[in-house]
Amino acid sequence: MPKQPGQRRELSAFLRSRRERITPDQVGLPQTGRRRTPGLRREELALLAGMSATWYTYLEQGRDIRASDQVLDALASALRLDRHERGHLFRLAGHATAAEAEQPEPLPAEVAAVPLLLQPHPAYIIDGNYDVLSHNPAAAELFPNLTAAAAAADRPANFARWVFLDPAARDFLVDWEPEARGLLARLRTHSGRHPGDPRYTRLIDELHEGSPEVRAWWPRYDVQEQRGGRKRLRCPGRGVVDYAFTAFHLAEQPEQTLVVYSDDREPAG
Repeated sequence: MPKQPGQRRELSAFLRSRRERITPDQVGLPQTGRRRTPGLRREELALLAGMSATWYTYLEQGRDIRASDQVLDALASALRLDRHERGHLFRLAGHATAAEAEQPEPLPAEVAAVPLLLQPHPAYIIDGNYDVLSHNPAAAELFPNLTAAAAAADRPANFARWVFLDPAARDFLVDWEPEARGLLARLRTHSGRHPGDPRYTRLIDELHEGSPEVRAWWPRYDVQEQRGGRKRLRCPGRGVVDYAFTAFHLAEQPEQTLVVYSDDREPAG
């Protein structure tokens, strides 16, 4: 699949960001001469990946060239990418699977009803761009600012918009910075699968305009997949509550995710 100009620019910036975070010492190369930029030089990375410096330079410059799976594997190894970053590299290079290239279908009614079945545990379904597609009353109670603000603006609730643009989120999320960084890395991952998709471009532009943290962190090109874990939330009348949450990807639409929260003090059944 040929890469679009915007996708080539994303690939270029991603490669450069990962090359610049590796030092010669980390890969056993001698320090030679004065360096104008951090990290490895292009020719050093090309040497480690077993390819010509000219060809790698063309790739990082965003020229319209096709990289094979073998070349991308070599680059991923040389750049010490983890599995999430490797998948992101392959997608930016135009090697996304057919399932990833498909646009999401509307949420079927029977799927939208699943969070209601999980009441009283807070549960919701989000899309890859963090729009809230469905939620139950417990989730609305747990995240009142998120749902109320969206209703007032007559648009879907969106976790990314809420986390970065609503000041209340910084108080509610006890560990706001690591939570926000992780969310932005996951949004980067999803947006890389849909280059040029207006659902993502509009949201990312809005976040850049309203959040200095997004403007500072977005160029880092951190990527991450959706996963479960724990969150500390400052709940009115209860203080700080430690919640466990689990993420389930929907079989037909893997970027649509069911997220379920449980409080350790809640009964198990």
